[in-house]
Amino acid sequence: MPSTWEAAYTPLLELQDPDQPAQRGGLLVAGLGKGTYVYTGLAFFRQLPAGVPGAYRLFANLLALGRSGAERQAAFAARGQELADRFLLVDTHIDVPYRLKNEMEDISLRTAKGDFDHPRAVEGGLDTTFMSIYIPAKLQEAGGGKALADELIDMVEGIVRAAPSKWALATTPEQALANRAAGRLSFALGIENGAAIEDRLANLAHFHARGVRYVTLTHGKNNLICDSSYETPENRLWHGLSPFGREVVAEMNRLGILVDLSHVSDEAFDQALALSQAPPFASHSSCRHFTPGFERNVDDARIRALAAKGGVLQINFGSSFLSAAANKNAVDGFLAQAAYLKEKGVTEDSPEAKAFEEKWKQENPLPRATLDDVVAHIDHVVEIAGIDHVGLGSDFDGVGDSLPYGLRDVSMYPNLFARLLERGYSEADIEKIAGGNLMRVWRAAERVAEGFRR
Repeated sequence: MPSTWEAAYTPLLELQDPDQPAQRGGLLVAGLGKGTYVYTGLAFFRQLPAGVPGAYRLFANLLALGRSGAERQAAFAARGQELADRFLLVDTHIDVPYRLKNEMEDISLRTAKGDFDHPRAVEGGLDTTFMSIYIPAKLQEAGGGKALADELIDMVEGIVRAAPSKWALATTPEQALANRAAGRLSFALGIENGAAIEDRLANLAHFHARGVRYVTLTHGKNNLICDSSYETPENRLWHGLSPFGREVVAEMNRLGILVDLSHVSDEAFDQALALSQAPPFASHSSCRHFTPGFERNVDDARIRALAAKGGVLQINFGSSFLSAAANKNAVDGFLAQAAYLKEKGVTEDSPEAKAFEEKWKQENPLPRATLDDVVAHIDHVVEIAGIDHVGLGSDFDGVGDSLPYGLRDVSMYPNLFARLLERGYSEADIEKIAGGNLMRVWRAAERVAEGFRR
């Protein structure tokens, strides 16, 4: 083992208790390859790519763990990286398009901001990401959802054209596999909020032709399709799916578009699950078991029902989805901001509201989740529904500065696989979690659509 290590704390890699300087020691393990992350029990560290100077340079502290413990952690880290590189890795929800709409960056290069770019995706072993075509709920009333969706799809296509050796579009599982074999990272497309189709069923065919392969039925508010999990019960319009929403689910089945049940109310979840002929999925949700009362996450009964239909729950990495403490912090912040907006008569995107939000967060710091919290959600799905019904839907670039220690960007999937190995998951299990389960559901939707064409 080398006597020294070039390593760095980066802004995306923080100690679990950064306010305790005495804990800034930790065993660093070298020789695991560019971009490898090693968990020591105290902190995560990353080997720097060649030529990138470290903001902080640290020496190994062998007091943190015994040599045997260090070697054990190094072995898990090396295997986690190897599995991330070897297995097909699919993340079903990354919010890059809307991030770039607000501030354009060249994601073919390493970027200073955000959770996703090509170099970090390669380091993390990511092969296919569903780019989220996010439609804000306010456009449901103002109009313009379809136009924005087309604009964001145009953007994704432009990114691919600008760096064809790095990116490629994928509209089928086989295309995703072929792109991987050719050394290109796949962009599949998922629309987040069915408000994009407005009130025209024909717009589903339009978006399918443009490459969209899932649609999240709603988002933060009720829309023409169904009720949102974020609406209070007394404000829900449809008590599940609307009549139009039932047509939408049927048309999605006919076209081969996956029905995404993230964001929908419990009643809408039940009705869409019963109606869909293809297995639905939840592209970026976690387990309500750990966040009681948070309907945006999925409860045990519905996880079991989703599994019985052949579907999959893709775990969201946002801290407020993972722990009750972080969830309470997020809810408290939302309520405080809502009260401020009402008192001052300003909108949520006003400078005053932004300043209030920032001040509130500084005074009420988020109790950030950890890698172990993500593993706990995976464990829970496996326990109640089986290994075939869980995957990864990180919500990178969509949950702000709330990602767990050890999973702060797309370079860090190997940390998760290392921890799963440490917890006793087999390589076959991890291959399913990484992307195998999602590919099965995607192919099932294609088979249902093929049946309609016969």
